[in-house]
Amino acid sequence: MKKLLLLFSLPFYYLLLSGGVVADVTINGVRSWTAPERTRLVFDLSGPVKYQLTSSADTSSPTLLLKQSQLKSKIPSFNKHKVIASIVAKPVNKKSVQVTFKLRKAVKIKSFQLDPGGRYGYRLVLDLYAEERGRESKVAKKRSRNSRQQQRATSKADKRNGVKKQQTAHKRAQSPTPATAKKVRGRDIVIAIDAGHGGEDSGARGSEGTYEKDVVLAIANKLKKLLDKEAGIRGVLVRKSDYYIPLRKRMEIARKHHADFFVSIHADAFPDPSARGSSVYVLSNKGASSEAAHWLAKRENQADLVGGVSLDDKDDVLASVLLDLSQAASRQVSHEVAQMTVRNLHKAGKVHFSGVQKAGFAVLKSPDIPSMLVEVAFISNPMEEKKLRDQVHQEKFAQAILGGVRRHFHRAPPPGSWLAMRHKRKIRGRQYVIVPGDTLSEIAQRHQVSLSRLKDFNQLGQNDIRAGQVLKIPAES
Repeated sequence: MKKLLLLFSLPFYYLLLSGGVVADVTINGVRSWTAPERTRLVFDLSGPVKYQLTSSADTSSPTLLLKQSQLKSKIPSFNKHKVIASIVAKPVNKKSVQVTFKLRKAVKIKSFQLDPGGRYGYRLVLDLYAEERGRESKVAKKRSRNSRQQQRATSKADKRNGVKKQQTAHKRAQSPTPATAKKVRGRDIVIAIDAGHGGEDSGARGSEGTYEKDVVLAIANKLKKLLDKEAGIRGVLVRKSDYYIPLRKRMEIARKHHADFFVSIHADAFPDPSARGSSVYVLSNKGASSEAAHWLAKRENQADLVGGVSLDDKDDVLASVLLDLSQAASRQVSHEVAQMTVRNLHKAGKVHFSGVQKAGFAVLKSPDIPSMLVEVAFISNPMEEKKLRDQVHQEKFAQAILGGVRRHFHRAPPPGSWLAMRHKRKIRGRQYVIVPGDTLSEIAQRHQVSLSRLKDFNQLGQNDIRAGQVLKIPAES
């Protein structure tokens, strides 16, 4: 086993926190989540604790000493964990609890305490980060092995083909490269799908014990499958399983994948269990469109406080990027997709707000990616909680979101995308190709002509149109 690396530089590493400590702090539970970049261990406590984390230079078993504490909960088994082999806790001098870790790989450890937040009390958090050098070494070895295999395969092929090698090379020179072919085809439109909450941030909870983080992840997975079936569109999951991601990081992940749109999926909650229905929100810089929107945004934005990330420590440069949604084009796309999604949600059940709502959701604050937040149902409503747990209704919610996304991007695909080339969305020779979901009135409004003039110009007696039909657009009147 590799030598354990900690975020400390002394020969005998230690971390000691104190202040506000009370005697006999109880350890009420231990939880863990594994995210792509770290494993998080959370010790649920009855109050702030004085603790000491130690590891000598020649051991891979760190110890955690929780002073003036008692263990009130059984430590879970970690037999199948990828990073942790085992955790053993035992009392020391009847006043403290010593926790010994056995780890499967080298890590760096970051520790901190959290005050009560949401449904959680005091917590001690240990974040275990994979040691990068070992990971890079494995990647390098894999690349080297693949390269040698490719070279051997190429050498055998050359000997086998003989003269055909030159002919093949000539044909390849005349054929487009994969990069050129991809450019000719046009890129996929990327939709980033953010399943709200995750890990220690479970979100709202229904009366039957349903966690918001679980049902929205199920809907996100179904939405991705639906998007991937669409020609020219693909989905990217921001959160792939049950782990916590800070709100700002979610947008960074979407940006990393060059997302054209960002949709965050949540399940609403309200003290009155009779509240029900779906809602769709876009970002507002000036204020919430309703008191309910203001209340909801405040609750959702506190997720980072539950996860141990403050929203108030960002410098001015970062804040200007994250908080300034001044681009008119981005706001327009966000509102259009949200409006179409609201219409589709009527097919999945009751809609709480018939129009698009506005609120200051931190997860939507990106100036370069249009975005919306969908509250698919009220998990606090017993009937809707059952729907959220039901796979058939999960599929309906995913279909409703798909319909809104699909309709907008078929009507106005980004330049360079496959859909833009496929449908030729730009007006060429004052013509327009109808796509599913279009109406004559919307087409007339978009091209700034009257409905009657558009119908007369195309000799249309009724408002019935069909996908693929080509309309001639008259000059502006």
